[in-house]
Amino acid sequence: MDSKGAVEAALYSASDKLSLSEIAEKTGIPVEEVRTAVMDLRREYEERDSAIQIAKIGTEYRMMLRPEYSECTGNFAKAELSGGVLRTLTTIAYYQPVMQAELLKLRGPRVYDDVHTLVEMDFVSKKRAGNTWELTTTKKFAEYFGIGSTKIKDIQAWIKSKSTNL
Repeated sequence: MDSKGAVEAALYSASDKLSLSEIAEKTGIPVEEVRTAVMDLRREYEERDSAIQIAKIGTEYRMMLRPEYSECTGNFAKAELSGGVLRTLTTIAYYQPVMQAELLKLRGPRVYDDVHTLVEMDFVSKKRAGNTWELTTTKKFAEYFGIGSTKIKDIQAWIKSKSTNL
């Protein structure tokens, strides 16, 4: 088993992003060798214009689908979010920070269950604001959807690029 293959297998099988030291610890490969393997793999995926990328998120790495290929998977990937929950998430992401009371007016009473689900999934965080909650998206939201930024204007631009209804 070669180092690069082991690093690639670790990234592929991980459900979350990994640091170089985590990969090294779990594979028994020295950190510098892991770093070289990750850089080589990233370059190789880029050079062959693969639908898969090894994204750098802060100081960690994650194997994921390139955003431009996400539409191709709609018929194959099992949806983790129902349409209603996804619409609530999109509304929060686009208008953030948004008060739950305002979201209730926009989306109706189902918002309470939707927000609960989204907070449990760590896509949304909530902070007490008087008698309601202020809702914002999390870093995990941006990573999961491959947005590449947690800045509100970048998230809004990404949503606009995916939808003609906003």
